[in-house]
Amino acid sequence: MRQRLRLSIVVVLAASVLSGCVLGQAPGSVAHPGSLAERGSLAGASITVGSKEFTEQLVLCEITAKALESVGAKVTRSCGMSGTGSVRSALLSGDIDMYWEYTGTGWVTHLGKTTPIADPRAQFEAVARGDLEANGVRWLDPAPANNTYAIAVSKEKAAELRVRTISDYAALARADPAKVSFCAAAEFFGRDDGWPGLERSYGFVLPRAQKAELALGAVPNSIDTANPCTFGEVFATDGRIEALGLTVLDDDKKHFTPFNPSLTVRRQVAEKHPALAAIMAPITQAVDDATMRKLNAGVDVEGLTEEEVAHDWLVRKGFIR
Repeated sequence: MRQRLRLSIVVVLAASVLSGCVLGQAPGSVAHPGSLAERGSLAGASITVGSKEFTEQLVLCEITAKALESVGAKVTRSCGMSGTGSVRSALLSGDIDMYWEYTGTGWVTHLGKTTPIADPRAQFEAVARGDLEANGVRWLDPAPANNTYAIAVSKEKAAELRVRTISDYAALARADPAKVSFCAAAEFFGRDDGWPGLERSYGFVLPRAQKAELALGAVPNSIDTANPCTFGEVFATDGRIEALGLTVLDDDKKHFTPFNPSLTVRRQVAEKHPALAAIMAPITQAVDDATMRKLNAGVDVEGLTEEEVAHDWLVRKGFIR
């Protein structure tokens, strides 16, 4: 199973860009009209869809592009942009028209709020209202999936170290930091709702020598092999958690903010194409935790392309043909 996992999201992106499948070029599978076409038409519309660089975002980008193509839109793909900042800047500048963002990221990173809202619906409503007023960004209704940050470790190490919660991890970090080395991507180490806030919430400081910055896609395998780290950052909807037999620590102090994905759209685009929300609603409602993990695993475990995973799921749901 492990041999089938992708070694790094960086490798995935590099290969995709070289083959012309990620930034800007539409893949080959044609999205014929399905049930989405009964909800409205985008005939004549030209729309650019973007995303961040990790698997879930690439899958959601392709799902969105194919859905919009099935109802008549001409879609340009900018899937796989590097980092939250770049894709958000592209949205605000008009280089892209929409991308899937997470409610926690919108609240903390884009609106600069320091206190998360624990209730997912209240969090969504607050960020949707604030971002529309401040930046002209409309948030469509969120998906049930909650791709919040999480801390993972192999099941064997969790049992050996007797670590079940993040409080357990913090206690061990204070007593014997060499046992709790930690891997994460650069963004997690720099975000207040990531590592800095985690240390504050749980009252510990891990020595620099016990931290390693990796490409996001490399973290799960690194945790599984305990090389170069024993613990690490994962997203709760990552399909490799189950495939690798990882244990997710209980966030017993509820530090991590809800991260429900929502399609964020420039206000001008949303107003020009009022059918957009109705067309995307069934897709959004269908993306729960189990579905998102399965879609992610299709890429990261089974070795399918994002296009294949997106197309197969949309057809199985009857959204396209």
